[in-house]
Amino acid sequence: MQGNPTCPPNPPAAAAPAKEPAKRKLVLIGAIVVVLVVVAAAALLFLNGRNQESDEEHGSAAAAAVVPTFLPLDNMVVNLADPGGDRFVQLGITLELADDKTASLVKQYLPSIRSGILMLVSQRSSEELLLREGKEKLAAEIREEVSRPLGLGSAKKGRAQDEDLADEEERPGRQQPQGAVRRVLFSSFIIQ
Repeated sequence: MQGNPTCPPNPPAAAAPAKEPAKRKLVLIGAIVVVLVVVAAAALLFLNGRNQESDEEHGSAAAAAVVPTFLPLDNMVVNLADPGGDRFVQLGITLELADDKTASLVKQYLPSIRSGILMLVSQRSSEELLLREGKEKLAAEIREEVSRPLGLGSAKKGRAQDEDLADEEERPGRQQPQGAVRRVLFSSFIIQ
């Protein structure tokens, strides 16, 4: 059988050279994959470094902004201006203030502020307060009422009010930045 011309003389010897180019291709593909992974990792680190620099710039700007202080007020029950006088509102209010200094100032004037809020709410009807616009208008007016004893209220008209302003300006520590009372938040709003 050794002299049979139809059989290849050494089949294992012919298969060995065919495996070498396949191994070379696998090594080349593996090297390309490794290079791509290294390049991708380098690009990711570069971009991440740039994002951290940008975040640090934004972080310093955010750190400059003061975190607000929230001051919850005691719940209030107020009769409404409905005909018959049988409707009332239970109101929970939280004030968003610029800082702790403003919160301590608001606490000093809390009896005056609560009285002003009660007067504002008692002038409203249940129909008005059931609407979102009515609640938003009330919140804006409460914000102004809270700002007034702090020396931040709107421009007052009339001689008696000008005297009040002069009186308020003489008190130390009364001048606060315009953004001291940021928002009025309702924690509960029940009309019966």
